[in-house]
Amino acid sequence: MGLTGGIGAGKSAVARMLAGHGAVVIDADAIAREVVAVGTPGLLAVVAEFGPHLLRADGSLDREALGAVVFADSAARRRLEAITHPLVGAEAVRRMAAAPSDAVVVYDVPLLVEAGLSGGYDVIVVVEAPPGVRLARLEARGLGREQALARMANQASDSARRAVADILLDNSGSLEDLRARVDEVWTSLRGRCP
Repeated sequence: MGLTGGIGAGKSAVARMLAGHGAVVIDADAIAREVVAVGTPGLLAVVAEFGPHLLRADGSLDREALGAVVFADSAARRRLEAITHPLVGAEAVRRMAAAPSDAVVVYDVPLLVEAGLSGGYDVIVVVEAPPGVRLARLEARGLGREQALARMANQASDSARRAVADILLDNSGSLEDLRARVDEVWTSLRGRCP
């Protein structure tokens, strides 16, 4: 299953709920951090492309500084994606292949639509919430309004995500409402498994 949604929509909450039901969740964002960890070929490639000024004193990538660059410049974002997306994709495929054959595997991937990955899943679940709700959530997490708006603007539109959705989860209500809907989705997903 592909799980996606705009930044701040609540996709991570849905992934945690599905994991609580027993799904094998593969988190593309977590893998994206791993492929640019200290000592990896991914980090070396990012530094070669964008410069050593994006390294912290401990040699790790300053993700906030890199984010400020790539979310302000679509060409820079594409150059970063050309480095990281193949690495993330390869690791995700490896993890999917390692999952038990009877597992519900959830690939939690924010850029499913943007990366053209919608064809590779039995089911695509899209989590959405109104832009104002998403913005408030991002600001509550400490992301500045300008940065939050830039990140939202650099993602696929709600209509583009809806166009690939098999299941649409509205997360504009309470956490309890979302949990009830995720429970329904889980029952449906388990019914599809052998």
